[in-house]
Order: sequence, then structure tokens, then C-alpha cells
Amino acid sequence: MKYFFLSEGWAVARVWASDGLWQVTAWRRQPDIQRMNVCLVEQNELLWLYQVEEAILTVEVKPTIPVTAGTTIGQVVLKRLMSAEQVIERLNTAEAKCQLQNIHLVVQ
Repeated sequence: MKYFFLSEGWAVARVWASDGLWQVTAWRRQPDIQRMNVCLVEQNELLWLYQVEEAILTVEVKPTIPVTAGTTIGQVVLKRLMSAEQVIERLNTAEAKCQLQNIHLVVQ
């Protein structure tokens, strides 16, 4: 698995694999991209951790709110996805918080 952090208010757009732009018809499925329940807080901005399958090489992200004339960033292409070790190192050096959802307690 590979990982990346994405600011709240941004979403995944296009995805590339080794043979080029991800084609749902060729792969017969959507790329496996999941937002984890962990985020970093940097300068009051939430950066959510995403997990992607190994086949993904590059991810394009865009803001979810339409870009206005005063906004300079319309899209970003992430070409260097992180390993699990790099994520742990990053979490270790940042203020992190965990959002837990759908937790089921098992009592034995």
C-alpha cells in the first residue's frame, strides 16, 4: 500500500497507474483509494491520510469548492506517494488526532 495526506476540502480527481491514466474499462473497477480515520493538524488545517493500492503511481487532487478568480491553485498532482514507514515518521513529528467511527466493542 501507498499513502498520501490531503487537505480537507480537496478530493481525488484523476489517477495514473504504470500504463497511464486509470481506465475503469481496462481495469474493470475503480482504483482502491480509501480515506483513513487519521488526520494531522497543521496551522489549523486538517490533513487526512489516504491509502491507495500499490498499482497507483500518481494522483491528481482538486479543491471541492469551485476555484474563484482570486484562487491560484486549481489542481495538484501527487507524484511521490508515501510508504507506511514515512507516514509513521510524519505522524511522529506532528500534532495528530484520530477520528474513530463505527467502533464495536467485543466483550469476552
